[in-house]
Amino acid sequence: MRKTLAIFGANGATGRHAVKQAVARGHSVRAIEKAWPEGADLPEGVEARTADVTSDDLAPHIEGCDAVISCIGVPLDAGTALSPPPLYTDGTRSYIDAMGRTGVRRIVVISATFVETLDRGPLLFRAAAAVALQPIFTQMGEMERLLRASDTDWTAVRPGWLMTGDKTCDYTVTPDVIAEGLIRTRHGDLAHFMLDCAEGDDWIRRTPAIARREASEYESGHALAAEMAP
Repeated sequence: MRKTLAIFGANGATGRHAVKQAVARGHSVRAIEKAWPEGADLPEGVEARTADVTSDDLAPHIEGCDAVISCIGVPLDAGTALSPPPLYTDGTRSYIDAMGRTGVRRIVVISATFVETLDRGPLLFRAAAAVALQPIFTQMGEMERLLRASDTDWTAVRPGWLMTGDKTCDYTVTPDVIAEGLIRTRHGDLAHFMLDCAEGDDWIRRTPAIARREASEYESGHALAAEMAP
């Protein structure tokens, strides 16, 4: 069934995949960013809009939509983690407020499996993430608490450590925490699963986790820790 989707963070690493895949599935898309670069490459028919989720009224941007897909996020690196902007918390409050005023009920957001546990991946990665990224994971946890307290049909998707890559559709989805032995999640696969969630009711008010096996060069402790470097 064709839907009208409001995709926030539409020019980000996951958002770009979400926009293209949504159009390919036949949906109508409002692509929303804080600021669009000149010459942004959007599929034909996509409506580009500008809004700051931490300060703007989002109601005009989601009015008439069937679902909100939030692909916003802060880089999971040590430089950002010391003082992450309140995108997850203030942004979620803005979504909930706008949804309450417009009657839009469905929202799918990006969280992280590490909100639940750091017991995944090589030991070097676990140690580094526990120290460097805790402020980001804490903010994601608060985002989830805000959603649980809201009267919305929410899904907080919890990927593993994100990486560049197109969709494969052979990822593994498990409740709450990514499966043992997995650590990576492709942006393309994350976008694919978020669209699945927005189209259906299987994961409403739940926190599905998504990951897949990647080549060892992308899963080593040194490679993962290096991606956290400022």
